[in-house]
This record gives sequence, C-alpha cells and structure tokens, in this order.
Amino acid sequence: MSFSVAQVRKDFPIFERTIRDGKRLVYLDSGATAQKPWAVINAESDFYSKHNAAVHRGAHQLAEEATDAYEGAREIVAQFIGAQESEVIFTKSATESINLVAYAMGNAEAGNRFALSPSDSIVVTEMEHHANLIPWQQLAKRTGAQLKWFKVGQDSRLDLSNIDEIITSQTKVVAVTHQSNVLGTINPLEAIVKRAHEVGAVVVLDACQSVPHMSVDVVALGVDFLAFSGHKAVGPTGVGVLWGKAELLDELPPFLTGGSMIENVTMTTATWAPVPQKFEAGVPNMAQAVGLGAACKYLSELGMDAVRAHEIELTGYALEKISAIEGIRIVGPLENVSRGATVSFTLADIHPHDIGQYVDSQGVAVRTGHHCAWPLARAMNVPATTRASFYLYNDEQDVDALVAALLGAQKYFGRF
Repeated sequence: MSFSVAQVRKDFPIFERTIRDGKRLVYLDSGATAQKPWAVINAESDFYSKHNAAVHRGAHQLAEEATDAYEGAREIVAQFIGAQESEVIFTKSATESINLVAYAMGNAEAGNRFALSPSDSIVVTEMEHHANLIPWQQLAKRTGAQLKWFKVGQDSRLDLSNIDEIITSQTKVVAVTHQSNVLGTINPLEAIVKRAHEVGAVVVLDACQSVPHMSVDVVALGVDFLAFSGHKAVGPTGVGVLWGKAELLDELPPFLTGGSMIENVTMTTATWAPVPQKFEAGVPNMAQAVGLGAACKYLSELGMDAVRAHEIELTGYALEKISAIEGIRIVGPLENVSRGATVSFTLADIHPHDIGQYVDSQGVAVRTGHHCAWPLARAMNVPATTRASFYLYNDEQDVDALVAALLGAQKYFGRF
C-alpha cells in the first residue's frame, strides 16, 4: 500500500501559500507540530457550527449530538491504537496525560499499588522529552522515591547492558519514550517491558513521536500506559490522549476533581464515575476530540504501514544527502534501522539558531535548540542542534531544498 505525496499535499491548505518573498513552503518541523488536512479543519468547524453543546449534560438534541460526536471520536481513537473505548481518556495534551499518571500516583494512599515511598524507584531514560522527565522528577521529590535512568551511548541508542541493576524489585514505574524526538531512535520496548513486568513495575510510554508515524497496537506493545498528542498526528491542538489498561485505570486515583467525573456527592464525600469519565473532569475539549477522531480516520485511510514505509525511504535519502555535506555531524543513528523520520545535526561551528534563520530565509522551516531535552543534549555533547522532521506530506524535493539551504548557509557564514 502506498500513497501519492503530491495528492496528500492537496489535502493540506497551508501548502497553498508561499513564504519569504514567494518561496514554496518546505515544512520540516512536524516533530513539533503537524499541519492539518481539510478533513480535520472541517470536522472541528462542523462541530462548532452545527452541534455545539456540553457533552454528557442536558437532554436536548444538541447535547445528544455533541455527546455522540465526542464518544464517536473516542471509538475512532481506540480503534486507531488497538484499545478498548473505555481505556481512552481525552486530555488537553500528552504532557497532561503523563502528568495525570504521575500526580495520580502521588495521590495514591498507602496500600494502593501505585503508592510510592522512599524505598521505591522510578526509572526514566537520558533521551526523554522534558514532558516525560520532569513529572517523574517531581513525583520522586514528593514521595522520596529514587530516580534512576538509562544512559544513551554514542551510537545514539539506549545502553541496556545494566538493565537488571536499573530496573529492580524496588522499581514502581518505568517511563520511556517510544521514539526520541531528537535522535529519531526507536527504543527496544520488548526488553524494557519484559524486565519491568518481571519486577511488578508499570511502563508508561511517551508515544508522541510514534503514534503519528507508524502502526501502534497497545496490546502488542505490552505497556501499561501510553500518551500521545493530537497536534502531532495531523489533529487539533489542545487535545491529547492517555490510554491505560482498564484494571490499572480503575485503581488509579483521579487527577482532577469536579463536575462530570463524579457518581455521587454529599457535602462531605464524593464517589467517582467509571473510567474514562473518572479522569475527564469539567467540560472536555469536545471539538478538538472530534477533530482528533477525524485525524485518526484520515491517517487510517492512508494506511499507517504506508506512512511508515514512506518515511523509512525518505529518511534513508535524507541521511545520505545530509551526511555528505562537509562539516555535518548527525546527532542520532547513522543507519536507517530502528529510527524515525527525524534528523538532527550540527554544521561546523555555526550555531543552530543561525542555521535555522538562514534556511528559513530560503523557505525551509526546521527546528533549532535543545528540543525540550536538555539532559540528552548534554549527553551528546552538543549545546543545541538543527532538527529536520519529515512526515507524510514531505518528499525528496523537500530534502533537496534543505540540503541546498544548508550549502547556502555554509557560504553565507564563510565556512568551506
């Protein structure tokens, strides 16, 4: 199964515009946020213009239509990741999804399987985005638990040689990224999940860089919780997903309390509604959830295996062309194996911010900086990198435009 990039680009209205004195837009920053197809834009607009009402509240027709649209989106998202509908929780972002788990664990009372103490440990990795590092740092501080981590080798892959010493009988949580947002490295989950479950720990997976780019089945992965954001998966901003195993969500205390998540309330007590409503306090991001449903449907119709195959081919081309530039250092795996469509690099002694501004003048949008992964930048001994992240609407012509812009930057800054 395959698709035409030229045809796909027609689905995204932003590519009809030009930038920087009429130049073609070459968008290589999908690792930060993806562009939106008409299907998503229209779904969100249609909700507001025809069905807007508070979901799960009211007996009037609009409320019924809004609830049907919202829960219909939950069904689509569940199918997209191979989950049960009741296991899919809508949040405002993947960051909130991860914080939900971390704070809920911090709220767990003694005797609850999620309660942590100073004798317990939390395991992360050196390549985590701050969204899957800082919540666990803070949980460790609040509970006294020890924070431990896997290091990243110079091959840009996790060093699991000491996995039995890092994940021990004291480990309660292992939080890991599926694919690094900087390196592009796809991590070996099977070994990590196996070891974590041997000692009774739960695995929390940051899937922000994987769910939009490859076929993901939560049951096959074997993890316990998974988070991803809508806006990286051609969906709207302001909506994220937390998936968790049903039995774990039942035991996990709520993160936010208030309306819509309760079963019964007196002046002194409250009981919680069943999952997923238990974790969806207040009026949710209704239109955004509907838009995310449209995004997942759009990607499913293209075929996630086809998306992944396209990105593998394009990444191979990009690695070959970019690595041939004199003075380039690719910060990430050099081989196109177990890696995603993200290529980070430095160019001689030109600061990445300067590179970013120059290539932008040529119509090429890339990301520069530490990419919300400061510990990883230090581990790789770089202050910052330039990052090109590719997606289903990019092709070899976009890579060529990037290469031409980098060669131009060399001349502009007087290198080589």
